[in-house]
Amino acid sequence: MKYDFETLVSRKNVGSSKWNLMEKYNVDTSKNIIPFSVADMEFKNPPEIIEGLKRYMDSSVFGYTEATEDYYDAVSSWMERRHHWKIKKEWITEFSGVVPALYTIVRALTKEEDGVLVMTPVYYPFYKSISANNRRIVKSELILCEDHYEINFKDLEEKAKLESTKLMILCNPHNPVGRVWRGEELIKIGKICLDNNVLIVSDEIHFDLIMPEYRHTVFANISEEFEQNSVICTAPSKTFNLAGLQTSNIIIPNKKIRDRILSERRAVIGNSGLNIFGYKACEIAYNQCEEWLNELIQVLNTNKALVENFMKLNIPEVKVINLEGTYLQWIDFRVLEKDHKALEKFMTAEAMLFLDEGYIFGDEGRGFERINLACPTKILQGALYRLLEAVKKCYR
Repeated sequence: MKYDFETLVSRKNVGSSKWNLMEKYNVDTSKNIIPFSVADMEFKNPPEIIEGLKRYMDSSVFGYTEATEDYYDAVSSWMERRHHWKIKKEWITEFSGVVPALYTIVRALTKEEDGVLVMTPVYYPFYKSISANNRRIVKSELILCEDHYEINFKDLEEKAKLESTKLMILCNPHNPVGRVWRGEELIKIGKICLDNNVLIVSDEIHFDLIMPEYRHTVFANISEEFEQNSVICTAPSKTFNLAGLQTSNIIIPNKKIRDRILSERRAVIGNSGLNIFGYKACEIAYNQCEEWLNELIQVLNTNKALVENFMKLNIPEVKVINLEGTYLQWIDFRVLEKDHKALEKFMTAEAMLFLDEGYIFGDEGRGFERINLACPTKILQGALYRLLEAVKKCYR
């Protein structure tokens, strides 16, 4: 293996959101304990990005900056090379992140009191982007089938048929349940939405992080009809651990939809230029860091197997949901504790685990935990043994 996925870099006292949150839960955490919550990685960034940014800093003036032709070429090349999707430069609309983009898109494509459809449990900023803009959250609950989730298409269609439903925010790969929706599933979703005049915003920010036996399909790449009825949200942030550089690429093939979103962005944001280093880091990542990503996926797959095997051998009553995409493992702990707040207290006070609690993803997530696998394997293993000891102490 060429790259270092074993060295842990402490992020205490440097402003890390999730490390700061861990300290609020417990100020006495030891140096070997890390948070497994917010979706950024506990790995060093690709060295190509670090060295490339150093060279860029030596030769640049940090003034107002726009995307360059090299930037657009890098994004387009990545989409075609990695995802077999050929896009046009003018489709690319930059935002400082997918979440800010969602807020803008919801405002641009719906009116107050319109319904926005989501499949739950789901990434919690989806809810906020809808409710904060005075739109209605329309839930279609996913079905848990043993170790994976399925779409309730009957319910989804009923919700899409509601006169007030105008938009659907699709999550693929799905956060937090880890599904990579199959092509036939996406086709059903797309047809339901087309038949009911529902636009689709597909959040595909984790689309590079697919476990080896699975394949991601960009929703817009299925058909021209789907392409013209969708907005695809992408970013290098999850793939290369660049969230702090605040760069995302929202790809909008339909000009009318794109113009509405751009108009809303101008009205709300004004100057839409991004972080100067975000542009360059994205360009370097897509041009030079594919080998790093391939090695990363192998590490994530190793960590996935570690969690599955450890639980099966040591805490078999706890159900590990199969992870197909993302580096976020969804685990059903309802057998341990019926009260979700008591489960949270157990995790933070007894197991010294700082996870994303399932209830933040909606009521359907109560009793579940989301654990971030993007960390050195030895650190994850230590966390699992802490969990085992706490389970023995409190539940056995």
